[in-house]
Amino acid sequence: MSMILSASVIRVRDGLPLSASTDYEQGTGMQECRKYFKMLSRKLAQLPDRCTLKTGHYNINFISSLGVSYMMLCTENYPNVLAFSFLDELQKEFITTYNVMKTNTAVRPYCFIEFDNFIQRTKQRYNNPRSLSTKINLCDMQMEIKLRPPYQISMGELGSANGVTSAFSVDYKGAGKISSAHQRLKPATLAGIVAFILSLLCAALNLIRGFHAIESLLQSDGEDFNYIVAFFLGTAACLYQCYLLVYYTSWRNVKSFLTFGLICLCNMYLYELRNLWQLFFHVTVGAFVTLQIWLRQAQGKAPDYDV
Repeated sequence: MSMILSASVIRVRDGLPLSASTDYEQGTGMQECRKYFKMLSRKLAQLPDRCTLKTGHYNINFISSLGVSYMMLCTENYPNVLAFSFLDELQKEFITTYNVMKTNTAVRPYCFIEFDNFIQRTKQRYNNPRSLSTKINLCDMQMEIKLRPPYQISMGELGSANGVTSAFSVDYKGAGKISSAHQRLKPATLAGIVAFILSLLCAALNLIRGFHAIESLLQSDGEDFNYIVAFFLGTAACLYQCYLLVYYTSWRNVKSFLTFGLICLCNMYLYELRNLWQLFFHVTVGAFVTLQIWLRQAQGKAPDYDV
């Protein structure tokens, strides 16, 4: 029999469960799927906003919007259009009932458990399709799914449950795998924003001096070509520091220290063209940006909530 079995509302940034179905079966298959719920909740920030995970006889579908994800478990033969229409209804009701401030400031799991009343009513309607009176909406959803099908998550992307890789393997469809390296960084601080602006300023100063050095070289042979290289290397190093400050990459801290070392070397070579205050400014900004890169690390793994 095709049916919806359970549903959950989860905050995307840290996997905090905000609400969930309070009635669910205790079978072995269901318990296994609840493990997948936990694993998915930790990876929501890395996944597209509409996804499906096939787990044997069950499917897990979810949509994400405004920092909140709506996840449901159904039997494998439950129609996709009904599944995502169900999630769409949960989303609209949740957004109407709770504002973004409440969801962002929630600190304890299941603080909106009263939303389960709406989940149960909606689940009963969708488990009896004859009672549905939203044919137009279903047609719209069917067209939307056809134009933009849900991303099929593979078990390889999900990881393993309890250290053992699942026996189920699913070929996914979509643009490609999402690398675990593309993690979200912690929110930018005021100091981080100032560091970004100062690094851009240093890059602009180096770039301007580099062009002036090119002009001097063209007008006379007195200018050292190596000065031009040093100015443009300094520009590239400052811009790369900006990149490291904004985006997560592998070996990020090591790259930031190497980039700072390049900035110091460039300024040492340009000692004759800059006064002590200028050298102090460039090196200090480089050190400050390196510190901010080190402080702004990737967000930690979501707590192991019992989703």
